[in-house]
Amino acid sequence: MSAAPAARDDRAGDLAGVLSRGADLHLNHYGAGRLPFACVGGSGLELDVVDLSPEHRGRRLRLLDASGGYASATLGGDHPVVRAAVARGTGVGSVTDELGSLERAELLDRLFGPGGLWTDHFPDGQYHVSGRNSGSEGNELALRLVLESRFDARRLKHRPGKERRDTVLAFQGAWHGWTGGLVQLLNRRHYQAGLPAPETTGPYGVRVEHIPFGDPAALEEAFTALGDRLLAVVVEPVQGDAGIIEPPPGYLRGLSQRCAADGVLLVADEVLTFAKTGRYFAMRDADGPVPTDITVIGKYLGMGAVSTSMVIARRALTVRASGAVSTSDLRPSACAVIRDGIEHIEAEGLLRRSAEVGAHLAKQLDTVLVGGLPDVFTEVRGTGFMLGVELTAAAAARIGALRTALIEAEVYAEFMAGAGKRSGGRRYVHPTLRIVLPLNTEQALADEVVERVAAGARALR
Repeated sequence: MSAAPAARDDRAGDLAGVLSRGADLHLNHYGAGRLPFACVGGSGLELDVVDLSPEHRGRRLRLLDASGGYASATLGGDHPVVRAAVARGTGVGSVTDELGSLERAELLDRLFGPGGLWTDHFPDGQYHVSGRNSGSEGNELALRLVLESRFDARRLKHRPGKERRDTVLAFQGAWHGWTGGLVQLLNRRHYQAGLPAPETTGPYGVRVEHIPFGDPAALEEAFTALGDRLLAVVVEPVQGDAGIIEPPPGYLRGLSQRCAADGVLLVADEVLTFAKTGRYFAMRDADGPVPTDITVIGKYLGMGAVSTSMVIARRALTVRASGAVSTSDLRPSACAVIRDGIEHIEAEGLLRRSAEVGAHLAKQLDTVLVGGLPDVFTEVRGTGFMLGVELTAAAAARIGALRTALIEAEVYAEFMAGAGKRSGGRRYVHPTLRIVLPLNTEQALADEVVERVAAGARALR
């Protein structure tokens, strides 16, 4: 029997030292000084944090996490259902997709089989599913499915009628991931400059055009101008990094209908929106689900315990032999966590409850932050537990100090980049405070998050 890992002698006596050295060894991809804090535990909405700053080295804080664990902690920290699912997942086998597994079969049948939980969005027998490690990897597979749709792998040439389909339509302010195939879908120069440019010419080149999000006239103009060159549209039903921006009523359904009429594939990036808007999927309106050809979900899918995503595609969309092999394609252990988490969400009615608490939370954010601190906050946007509060220009210029002030007020929050300058005279969208809470958050605790954010913002004035 192997021994447990040996305890570090300096951990108890110099915890801050261990944490500081670890932070120094960890790649800093933010391009600026890190927040001088480190988490050493947590439960529910609370994080146990150690201060690493020279002034308060070793100080302990208990923060409320308004970020939802980078928007992935579906039920908060250390939830008993998730903990039990992780433990159960160690005993369900470790096969890859080459062999079937009972855990994978039960999950997929529960969601997509006859009478399945998600068959209102994805009718039984019309879709198939693959899993990946992350939302970015899921979107990469979605893009691969799009590109393969125009290629005949047996004849090694274009499918008939697909020869001119070389353009993907994306949206200003979009975020789909940092990987090499996805940066071309992001219209901000920072994400692309200095990296290899995608091939845009030749028989299999791909061009990307960006248009304003939520503008029906711009959408119609793009479809008309691109004609039979348009291959696919990639859309977030609610733009996340752009500042939690929702489209006008009818926009998503009109987009779906136009894609279907023109033979254009519609890809919905629901990595961030999954299970956060009071429904599992945000691609819906008053008339029900909005049809898509490919949907990618993630973040809350892994219940805060596993990093995973799921790509749900029409059965006609596939890849050449072995073209989608992945070590992480719905491994049984991940399926155990997903299935147990979803069953708990269903049993407790957490989507409905989160919608109700989210509506109350949005009003509180508008009253306490926008109404009470108009020099810091300008507007509340979003639905359910996917909410954003946009900063003023002055507050955006001090975003680092604001984050630290919030932590001093014992709340941890994240800020989205904002859409920035947009075309067609549309207003500038500044960085936006994102509020994403676990689905089981009670109203009183949501109110406490708002009060702590307000206290931090006041301290900065």
